[in-house]
Amino acid sequence: RRLNVRVNIELLSISNPVHKKDLAVRLTDDTDPFFLYNLVISEEDFQCLKSQQGLLVDFSAFPQKFIDLLQQCIQEQDKDIPRFLLQLVSSAPALDHTPVSLNVVETNPFKHLTHLSLKFLPGTDAEIKKFLANCLKCLKEDKMMLEEKLKKTEEDLTRQLSYTQQSLSEKSRELDKLKNEWTSYTTALSNKHSQELTSEKERALQAQTQYQQQHEQQKKELENLHQKSIQQLQNRLSELEVINKDLTERRYKGDSTVRELKAKLSGLEDECQRAKQEVLSLRRENTTLDAECHEKEKLINQLQTRVAVLEQEIKDKDQLVTRTKEVLDATQDQKVILEESTEEKQRHIEKLETTIKSLSAELLKANEIIKKLQGDLKTLMSKLKLKNTVTIQQEKLLAEKEEKLQKEQRESQEMGQSLRVKEQEVCKLQEQLESTIQKLEESKQLLKTNENVITWLNRQLSEVQMAQKLDSPASAHGGGRATVSPHALPDRPSFHSSGISHPISPLYAFHNFLEPTHSKNGNSQCPVQLHSQLPKLSRCSDAHTVPAASHPANKENGDQLGLDSKYFKKKDDSIPLRGLSQNTLNSEYLRPYLPAKAQPPPKPAGTPASAYFPG
Repeated sequence: RRLNVRVNIELLSISNPVHKKDLAVRLTDDTDPFFLYNLVISEEDFQCLKSQQGLLVDFSAFPQKFIDLLQQCIQEQDKDIPRFLLQLVSSAPALDHTPVSLNVVETNPFKHLTHLSLKFLPGTDAEIKKFLANCLKCLKEDKMMLEEKLKKTEEDLTRQLSYTQQSLSEKSRELDKLKNEWTSYTTALSNKHSQELTSEKERALQAQTQYQQQHEQQKKELENLHQKSIQQLQNRLSELEVINKDLTERRYKGDSTVRELKAKLSGLEDECQRAKQEVLSLRRENTTLDAECHEKEKLINQLQTRVAVLEQEIKDKDQLVTRTKEVLDATQDQKVILEESTEEKQRHIEKLETTIKSLSAELLKANEIIKKLQGDLKTLMSKLKLKNTVTIQQEKLLAEKEEKLQKEQRESQEMGQSLRVKEQEVCKLQEQLESTIQKLEESKQLLKTNENVITWLNRQLSEVQMAQKLDSPASAHGGGRATVSPHALPDRPSFHSSGISHPISPLYAFHNFLEPTHSKNGNSQCPVQLHSQLPKLSRCSDAHTVPAASHPANKENGDQLGLDSKYFKKKDDSIPLRGLSQNTLNSEYLRPYLPAKAQPPPKPAGTPASAYFPG
């Protein structure tokens, strides 16, 4: 029998009491844990082994050479005829704790050479226990390692699962959005295509009616021609039928003579076939008998050899004899069954032979019918030739119609291409629409920020006006001139809610102007000093002094000073204020604070808003 055996080779160094080196070889079987054979070779034992087996290797090089021999055995174990073999030979019939010899054998066509033979002793109970304990320890360590790996993989997989679920949910939302967009898009396209299809169907129906009318005219012409040709053919047919009658009479006479001859021939052929079948059956019986004789002779020889072996081993193998008897009984039963099946098959063969004879008679009748049909075929072929001439003319007409149809198909393909071009244009327009929608949203956000700025400016204006009303009597009693220090100006705000973090320079500076106070004397003037951070505005204020007589009309009418209410109204067609230039301050918002000569000209009706609100 063949076994897969594990060979462990170890070099053991022993220092007490004398320094020695021993070679320990162990044989184990992974399937059988109680299979254990040990061999310990010292240097002195190796010298005896070397002299006995004629080895040319020292003790230091012996382990490596032994490993090389084992590797050669492993390389050639799958071959049909391996060159190197490992033989484990025992004196007992089974491996029952008896010493064993391990032989490394090289096979040749001439001889089996044993390179090395080592005698192994079976392991004791203590050694088997140690070996099993080591195996258990290794298995437990492997188990621990695998459990740690399992935990790590489970953690990684749970993380990946959570991540994939999140991504799945996000993608499902995106899918829903895309589906909604796609449904709206498809409905629009389907409506357009349905309209175009209806118009094209109407055109196709008109063309179809025209073609049908032409086809009916051609059909009438062809029918007239066909009737004329049928009349000519009928005249020819009557002539041919007369000739055919004469030929059939002659044929019947010939057929009668042929039948008589065939009947004689068939009888002779049947006798010949029967004789051949008898010869073949006799030959088959001879071959089967020869084969059976050879097989029986072989069986007799084999049984004689087995009897010689069995006589020596009858005492040890009584049980095997009983098993063989049972097998023999089973084979005899099978033989009986096979004989019955052969009888049934022979009966079936006889039935088949009777059916074959009946079929041969029917075949002869069929041959006669075929000959009659062949004569009819010849007459039909002559008729078909005449019809082919007519069909060729019709095929020409059909080819012309097919060319017209191909032209129509080409026109329909061109229409399909134009449809695809239109679909591409629709896609481009949709992309433009999406971009414009994005721009609109950005502009709306800017509008909101600008509205917040304007509201804040309005509050500042109202506060400045209140401060001016409170300060006007104090300035009238205190003196002729009032100046604004740069420290009195408030800091510039930053709008965190609206997204504006930069300071609002020109407008905000304008709100810090103080309104000129009116003294009791009408000619008194108040110069305005600006902050050092606004050089442009300070130049304008130094150049132009505001007279006190310019505002009494406003005070009498009760109008509010500052910006008019039209600048705070929200308009649909308004442009977002991203920043105000110096021109806007000097033109629109400084108009009520400047004298009549220094005021800029009014805004004409046709000028665009971008001229006054740059950016």
